[in-house]
Amino acid sequence: MEELATMGTVEKVPHDTSGNAEEKADSFNEAEEGSSWGDTRQDMIDMRRLGKKQEFVRNFGFLSTLGFVSIYMATWEFVLVSLSVGLINGGFAGLFWMFIGTVICYSTIVASLAEMESMAPTSGGQYHWVSEFAPPQYQKWLSYASGWMSTLGWLASVSSSTFVVTTLIEAMIDVTQADFGFPRWQYTLIMLAFLVLTIFMNTWGAKVLPMLEVVSLFGHIAGFIITFIALWAMCPRNSANDVFLKVVNNGGWSNVGTSCLISQVTVIYCNLGSDSIVHISEEVEDASLVVPRCMWWSYVLNVFLGILMLITMLFGIGSLDDALNSTAPYLNLFDNTGSTGMAIFLSVILFLLILSGNITALATASRELWAFSRDRGFPFSKWISRMNHKQNIPFNSVYLTSVASGILCIINLGSTLAFNIVVSLSLLGLLSTYMLSIGCVLLKRIKKEPLPHARWSLGRWGLPINAFAFLYSGFVLVFSCFPAQIPVTLSSANWAPVVWVGVIVVALGVYLFHGSKHYTAPVSFVEGRREDGMVFQTVE
Repeated sequence: MEELATMGTVEKVPHDTSGNAEEKADSFNEAEEGSSWGDTRQDMIDMRRLGKKQEFVRNFGFLSTLGFVSIYMATWEFVLVSLSVGLINGGFAGLFWMFIGTVICYSTIVASLAEMESMAPTSGGQYHWVSEFAPPQYQKWLSYASGWMSTLGWLASVSSSTFVVTTLIEAMIDVTQADFGFPRWQYTLIMLAFLVLTIFMNTWGAKVLPMLEVVSLFGHIAGFIITFIALWAMCPRNSANDVFLKVVNNGGWSNVGTSCLISQVTVIYCNLGSDSIVHISEEVEDASLVVPRCMWWSYVLNVFLGILMLITMLFGIGSLDDALNSTAPYLNLFDNTGSTGMAIFLSVILFLLILSGNITALATASRELWAFSRDRGFPFSKWISRMNHKQNIPFNSVYLTSVASGILCIINLGSTLAFNIVVSLSLLGLLSTYMLSIGCVLLKRIKKEPLPHARWSLGRWGLPINAFAFLYSGFVLVFSCFPAQIPVTLSSANWAPVVWVGVIVVALGVYLFHGSKHYTAPVSFVEGRREDGMVFQTVE
């Protein structure tokens, strides 16, 4: 996506309702005189417009930022680990063509989010964008709901990541011991151990995090090359007819079309996470340009690698029946190399790369929690948003995020089904925030109301891209509520929508008793706003 013509610049008329205008002005003046924050002048201008004090040192450059988002998305890795589950709906050919169609459609969501990040480069992300761009009468409670949904989605994502790396440990053992399986208590303890490791890397090891992300980026690419070459060189191959033309319906649905549409949910799961970098944007140099560029180009890179790995998997995985009957279909693929050593080696590569993504998942979730607490979105927000400037880490938000994710992991002790319901909420939670924030910008464009200047802009294509992204988000939300197959039993039902609605109800209850009195919508701090929340006229 090219940086097209911009929408103009917002006339800056200072208006501050936060009670800390002098503190923000002092912070800005300090930075202009040459502070240690690492800001560019554009970062200082952006933070001043947003009405936020610079709390973090900006120690992420372009490569580390690109690495951060690329290793979190880990599309080719998750094509192997999780996309094979989608084979039940559509088979080889159905999954392939749904992958192509889905990534094209989903690209409009990524582009829309990237443009909003360029307009408002803040760690708050979606809840801030909803607050700034929603109609004035809805700004506060819609942004509050978005903040809760985003927090839910990222907490579930951290727990989901620890679950995936634990399954990879089990899979590596399974290569040599086919009947091996961890009991639930061991599974849970291993998940918690990985969570502790990610806590360390996000606290006392945080100073090396930018360097780790650069290493992860090169590991992401190198791991793909090694795996791609090994699989093509050593695996027997299915026919091109099976891979590209033979569509099947094994999910029990009334038609093949519905069956294939169900599989798009797993495709999006493999490509989710372009907005992860949004939540550390206050740690990125020249964030209003670097972050959206990294969001877009990491998506392009990951989709390209994902398509190549998907083709590789479909040709080398063996028969569809064997893949469907396997507890870990990607092990069939690795076993088809004919070498136990190679199967273990490829599993180790997957494990290390996805483990690196766990570190970024916790960083993302903790920053989102920190940002929302900065605007007093949760009880005890002052404690949660406390910043350790010496270490450049919001320790309390990292620890609280870890404890909450650990509690979700412990659910696995009682019921694997209950745990799977919780982690599946990540897609519903994040998609709902995408739909809300994109819908708010779309409405402003339809009404021809001015928007802030975006250095990475959709230009004249903004309206159609936003409109398609909004409708597609709703479309996927509907299919995210479907079960994977029918007839539905108690164990195969998709309970995530019920829990999702329950969280929304809880959020509304907390809003009535806490948020309505204490939550300060970010739009209250933005310069160039009238008391009614409308933007001042755009200067062309």
